[in-house]
Amino acid sequence: MSTLPPRAGRRCHNALNPLHSALYFSPDLGKELGGIGIGDPSAAYFAARAAALGAVGPGTVTATFYNFNHDLVARHVPAVWDIASPEAVLAARLRAADSTLRRLLGEEVIASPEMAEAAQLALRAAEGCTRHARPLYAAHADLPVPQQPHLAYWHAATLLREHRGDAHLAALLAASLDPMEALVSHTATGKGMAPRWILASRGWRRTDWEDASARLRERGLLTGEGELTDEGTALRAGLEETTDRMDLAPYEHLGGAGVARLTELGRGFLGIAMAAGAFPAEATG
Repeated sequence: MSTLPPRAGRRCHNALNPLHSALYFSPDLGKELGGIGIGDPSAAYFAARAAALGAVGPGTVTATFYNFNHDLVARHVPAVWDIASPEAVLAARLRAADSTLRRLLGEEVIASPEMAEAAQLALRAAEGCTRHARPLYAAHADLPVPQQPHLAYWHAATLLREHRGDAHLAALLAASLDPMEALVSHTATGKGMAPRWILASRGWRRTDWEDASARLRERGLLTGEGELTDEGTALRAGLEETTDRMDLAPYEHLGGAGVARLTELGRGFLGIAMAAGAFPAEATG
């Protein structure tokens, strides 16, 4: 039994994760990776997120990212490592995280005692994470913690994001949702990205979306109008509850008061970043 209020870990994750993810929508990442020769947006994303794993091949990236078309991944991996080493990519990614956070949050927030407190709390939570069966988390856990508080906060948010993400993939597999079915059903909850953005960024075609929708309808999870049925709603809710359970350890480690405070701080930072245009409208509209 958890000592935390229901869904406390999920609420904390939802406060921290978007600021971590904002980097991958930031022009600063493209600028930094372009400076080391990686100009293609898909190649930049695969390199930036997979670099902690080392110079891996397309199979590893497809497996750990889950919902990208393998053909798109193989178009850029492992060729991207001939352009820049994983070490060079990680250094560029951290520079981009620095400039992105400074632009979105402002220097006053970056230098604030609240940022230092949030970094300390998030790193404390990450001490409770576990490596087994969590490849993306485990790879990032091997990276050094940045010294500057705002970068330490981003690093800890990355650890917590990948820890939950690895668990979520296990939940998707247990629910027999393939990559496209996962994307379609998530979008049907009203919380996913816009379908056009998904297809463009993940390398799928409209027919892939339609075929996945048909399979979900056959399972009784999706209506003809593309909305979740009662069974589909229950399945998606169960996925999140299963993920919550597998991702509980870091928040139990931090404790109720720490989780509440970290959630409060994270929401404050996120509000500032959202007001500064952290995400493009086309990704959510």
